[in-house]
Amino acid sequence: MSSSQLIYGVHAVQSLLKQHPDRVLELRLAERRDDPRMRAIESLARERGTKVLRVDAQTLQKALGDVTHQGVAAEVLPLAPWSEDELVGALADARAPLILALDGVQDPHNLGACLRTADACGALAVVVPKDRAAHLTPVVRKVAAGAAETVPLVTVTNLVRTLKLLKEAQLWVTGADADAPVTAAEVDFTGGTVLVMGSEGAGLRQLTRQTCDHMVRLPQLGAVESLNVSVAAGMLLYEVVRQRNKK
Repeated sequence: MSSSQLIYGVHAVQSLLKQHPDRVLELRLAERRDDPRMRAIESLARERGTKVLRVDAQTLQKALGDVTHQGVAAEVLPLAPWSEDELVGALADARAPLILALDGVQDPHNLGACLRTADACGALAVVVPKDRAAHLTPVVRKVAAGAAETVPLVTVTNLVRTLKLLKEAQLWVTGADADAPVTAAEVDFTGGTVLVMGSEGAGLRQLTRQTCDHMVRLPQLGAVESLNVSVAAGMLLYEVVRQRNKK
């Protein structure tokens, strides 16, 4: 069984209590918080049979560190990560699967935001390399607002190899680059799709870029040179959704 860990924040904890209450071992609430949101989350936990503890704010802060926990934390069994084999195996049951791959994104806030948008857009999974990349932490789970518990994170040893396996499974791999020759709207995303985002600053590595079937850019009308990676990922994911809804 996976070792337990603490997640925090109203939305992240509430989402897990609603969707996977069996994985919530214990709810911890700041003892002096008694507003409607606290009462609602406590009521939800008790309905699900979850153990509820009231603790002082200092104890909560000590357990979580210097974070904005909103007076709510939960000890949980984390969503089991997928292996590369599990990802490829899941493709058989998915119609036009959508996968987001992050090539070395290191900021946990960006990873959390990408997970959240991936969940909203119906992505099958988010793929990250094992080395030089952000992985699941309490900060990531907080930013993801529950999406870390619904969208599998696949950590792979070799991202290029994984992308090639996905191509062999008939998915089209599209990389994002500000200097790409075509915009995202010019590429057909209605079939199985892998969107690949580069790291903050450096962008896609050369081998990753060479593995992509297409390179696309987002139209930019302002003077700022580039978009934050999580914002760009969100815009591309929603372009996929737009095309599929239109179809």
